[in-house]
Amino acid sequence: MNRDRYNDILRRVLAPTVAMIVLLVLWEWLVWFKDWPNYKMASPSDLWPAFWKFRGLFFELGWDTLWRTVAGLAISIVVGTLLGMVMGFSRIAREGLYPILVGFNAIPKATVVPVVALMLIGLHDLNTVLIAFLISFFPIAVSVSIGLSTLEPEYRDILRSLGASKFTIFIKIALPKTLPEFFGALKVAVTLAFIGTNLMEIVEPHGRGLGHLFDSGKISADYPLMFAVLIALAILGIFLYYVVIILERIFAGWAERE
Repeated sequence: MNRDRYNDILRRVLAPTVAMIVLLVLWEWLVWFKDWPNYKMASPSDLWPAFWKFRGLFFELGWDTLWRTVAGLAISIVVGTLLGMVMGFSRIAREGLYPILVGFNAIPKATVVPVVALMLIGLHDLNTVLIAFLISFFPIAVSVSIGLSTLEPEYRDILRSLGASKFTIFIKIALPKTLPEFFGALKVAVTLAFIGTNLMEIVEPHGRGLGHLFDSGKISADYPLMFAVLIALAILGIFLYYVVIILERIFAGWAERE
């Protein structure tokens, strides 16, 4: 058993590491093969000097991006779960709210960002967290709603016949059934929240965060810095993604399939 667990951990660590190394090698080879200068396409070997040169800004602005993203994601979890519960338990609410949510989600968020930035001008933290929330709550609400609305009625009827309250039914049956869908949606919401945060940081004139650092690199035509910011955002996204995976194994590990 211990050997199997060791092999499983090794596979989970080794596979993405090898894939990442292969990707970086192919990227480096492509830039070398095409003979692209770094003002046209930065190579992986150009990124470390940019990281080191602006290391203080990367840590400071990276923290700004991370906490705003986590804050927006936390709000989206609360609001998305509550909204999903309302739609999951009420067919009328589901039929009334679904078109509104789908219509809002269909609006390109790049067009919403400038509107929010103008409405909340000067409130850099608030508008960034708000966009991270607005762009990430939809999959959570939909997943919770689907999980609850497809609850097998026979389980609910059995518990009701035994005198269980609606709260007990929710805790014993509905909540565990919804967890796999919830964590699946949360993995998507993590990446969406980063997109929202980065969009606002780029658009906002006096914003902070890695998006602002990316915009500075764009203005100065510093391609290595721009690509270094993209890699930093990817690293933060991967970090939060694996945090979600750890939480999923703690609370919904029973649903995992090999």
